[in-house]
Amino acid sequence: MSRKALIVVDMVNDFVDENGALYCGQSARDIIPFVKDRISCYRKAGNLVVYLQDSHAEDDKEFDRFPKHCVTGTWGHRIVPELVPAEGDTVIQKRRYSGFFETELSDLLEKHGIRDVEVIGVCTNICVMDTVGGLANRDYNVRVPRAGVADFDPEFHVFALKRMDKIYGAKIL
Repeated sequence: MSRKALIVVDMVNDFVDENGALYCGQSARDIIPFVKDRISCYRKAGNLVVYLQDSHAEDDKEFDRFPKHCVTGTWGHRIVPELVPAEGDTVIQKRRYSGFFETELSDLLEKHGIRDVEVIGVCTNICVMDTVGGLANRDYNVRVPRAGVADFDPEFHVFALKRMDKIYGAKIL
């Protein structure tokens, strides 16, 4: 049986902690137990667990649109303490919305023979959706559990789930 991958998107202090620079709101805190459980299930089954970590330089162009956040090496850049990666997990730092933009994600999934991917994390309408789009464009079978994603904007959250279902063909659970 082929291995599966769990991609945990941007569960970092600046998005998930109420003191974060770009806090996604209580909904981001609320998904932590579910995310923790999914990580545990994937680890126990011997599947691949991949953390995507939003990572920016001090002068990143993205700060023209958003407040400064997830600057590499800062508290805000760190994965929240409840979800710290374990030995054997992979952490990929990304500087744009998609987990595929100038990262090793595609090579990693290919190397491990992954075809089935579950995506969880924040923000549903930005980095989660763009990463799911990248997976769909590469013909992966994608699952997105509603209980595992959150957004600071409830309307964008609903839109993103619909788009990932109807346009990208992701199975929304």
